[in-house]
Amino acid sequence: MTTIPRWLRKNLFRSVGDGITTVVVGSVLLYLLYRFLRYVFVTGRWQIVETNLYLYLTGVWPEDELWRLVIAILVLAAGAGVAAGYYARLRAEEAGDGDAAPDPRYRLLDSLSRLWPLIGLVVILLVATTTIGPLLLVVASIAAVLGGRVVGGLLPRSGGRFLAWGLPLVVLVLIRFLAQGYNWNSWGGLLLNLVLAAISITLCFPLGLLLALGRRSSFPIVRGISTSYIELFRGVPLIGLLLMANVALGFFIPGDLAPGDVVRAIVVFTLFTAAYVAEIVRGGLQSVPLGQVEAGRALGLSPVAVTRRIVLPQALRNVIPALVGQFISLFKDTTLAGAAMGFIDLLKAAEASTQQRDFLGQGLIVEALVFVSIVFWAGSYTMSKESQELETRLGVGT
Repeated sequence: MTTIPRWLRKNLFRSVGDGITTVVVGSVLLYLLYRFLRYVFVTGRWQIVETNLYLYLTGVWPEDELWRLVIAILVLAAGAGVAAGYYARLRAEEAGDGDAAPDPRYRLLDSLSRLWPLIGLVVILLVATTTIGPLLLVVASIAAVLGGRVVGGLLPRSGGRFLAWGLPLVVLVLIRFLAQGYNWNSWGGLLLNLVLAAISITLCFPLGLLLALGRRSSFPIVRGISTSYIELFRGVPLIGLLLMANVALGFFIPGDLAPGDVVRAIVVFTLFTAAYVAEIVRGGLQSVPLGQVEAGRALGLSPVAVTRRIVLPQALRNVIPALVGQFISLFKDTTLAGAAMGFIDLLKAAEASTQQRDFLGQGLIVEALVFVSIVFWAGSYTMSKESQELETRLGVGT
């Protein structure tokens, strides 16, 4: 077993040059960490975040309709628990010990290693609140996740198809449920960013998959249309498309027929990201050896069956890092909707809060932007860690 002194000598102090580099870089990092912690706990003026926390998270959502948000959060927590319990049981069965439950301590440590940014963000939000309501919501959400894991562990193996179709449908139903309480064209804060990202990611993946297959099609018309679409949207800046959807669409469609602002933003994010997803998937398709395609045809499989059963599973497995990276980029790009279409998303809410009478002219934009950065970093980091976990399970790169 490698001891700490041996590890330090092997990795940080192997030579004189390595030792000097370690000392210099370590000193700089410690100084930066000291300045950061001092800013967070001593010099930072976080009253602007505490006062506007409701605005940052939900925009101007009516307080008398908050019960809808609570129900939506609990349902999503239960759904996440069901999915986690189902796939945990499948992994245990595939490992040959379906009757043996995984060590709870290992599961807890594994979850903490992947979700600690989100957990830390929740703790920060709870500290910033002044009522007991958010704490009760967190406790209820944890209970919903645990209950969902129990239910997921009881689902049959065929339940995977139900989850694949059921969870997106539940999300759409919840959005409809929330929109009945408050028109979603007036949504704002982090809630709007999450909704834009979730719906756009759900829609752009199948569209990008079809475009990638279309670009490799043997039919010239299908290949030409797919290639033209991909090159067109990859050559236009996203902010330009959002501005066109907000301003120029009214010149081509009558006002009473034009979709709402949120629908326009979702369509733009979906169409734009699908072009990049198509190129990512196309790279994965090209990584599959041609011999496997020929072997599938030799076995009598149709071209559709070869693509669905042999090519696509390997291609998508190979491009998981790039796909998740594109989805993370989409999550962060949702802030452009606030700049181009006037939404009061999380970033715009942070900027607007500095113009309030109590905080005007105090230079608190730094604190507001730091909070926004922490929120987006926590979400992006969690998506990245979940991607790495999926890569490990599927053996990507091995």
